[in-house]
Amino acid sequence: MLTPRQNLLALLTLCLTLLAPLPAHAQAAGRATPRNPVILVHGYNADPGVWGSLREDLRAGGYTDSELFSWGYDTHQSVNEVLSARLAAYVDEVRRQTGATRVDLVGHSFGSLVSRWYVKYGGGAEAVGHWVSLAGPNHGTSTAWACALWDQACRDMTPGSYVVKNLASGDETPGAVKYATFWSECDEVVNPDSSVPLSGAANAPVGCLGHNDLLGDEATSAGVRAFLAS
Repeated sequence: MLTPRQNLLALLTLCLTLLAPLPAHAQAAGRATPRNPVILVHGYNADPGVWGSLREDLRAGGYTDSELFSWGYDTHQSVNEVLSARLAAYVDEVRRQTGATRVDLVGHSFGSLVSRWYVKYGGGAEAVGHWVSLAGPNHGTSTAWACALWDQACRDMTPGSYVVKNLASGDETPGAVKYATFWSECDEVVNPDSSVPLSGAANAPVGCLGHNDLLGDEATSAGVRAFLAS
């Protein structure tokens, strides 16, 4: 188990790595790539209001309100049959509105599964530049069994579900998309904690934080912003 100091160093290392300057010949090759608009995808039983802290940090980092979007949706519906298609339509609308070729997706908890399905199976690999998961049950969570009997989204989050198995099959991080996950060793919702990291992603431990605490944690926010800038 990493100490709080080791976790902080790991996050800072990630930030420094992602923000490292390009070699001189690369900088001279052309203009910097335009920044993608960011779409924030909340988790189960939540709403876009959970993103207040991260939106504020992104604005402080130079993003304008016209570059920041929060998708609201009914979290009790199916990842693969309903929600990923609705997210795809929302992404298309944001791209049309902004003129952007690609968007960046940041998902918390259940939102990670919805956005991953869109990227892997819904054509999102061609429309997404960066994908971020904050405390996502990417390989399932045993706590979802508590509501799986009556709730489709909970069933989708259980270990071994149709959604979890298909997202884990083959390449977990397909396409030219850049992937990152941020996970806590004290997450009371995602069990086990090791469910969050993905093969092929930049996986950053954030220390001992509660499941929803990642949404307002300054070090986690700094890591997300550094990754989006990479």
